[in-house]
Amino acid sequence: MDLDTLIDFLQWPAMAVTLGAAFLVGARHARRRIFGFYTFIASNILWIAWGLHDEAWALILLQAGLLAMNVRGIFRNHKEAEAETREEAAA
Repeated sequence: MDLDTLIDFLQWPAMAVTLGAAFLVGARHARRRIFGFYTFIASNILWIAWGLHDEAWALILLQAGLLAMNVRGIFRNHKEAEAETREEAAA
């Protein structure tokens, strides 16, 4: 199997990781949502790698923008995760 075939195959794990991330981001607990945002970042990287190979510039820019939003999501959910941890410790 050559490199082009492997990179072309990359779209399938990227799709699966994206679906898993979407599921996790919808979780009730902040820690799971944070893990979902990290998973989304992994999918962004996979899609960017695939897009570079196929010269899909709009996809690359979209994934770069989404990556930035996922980083923002991590920071926004850290406060809630810390509050959940304090509540669990108090119980």
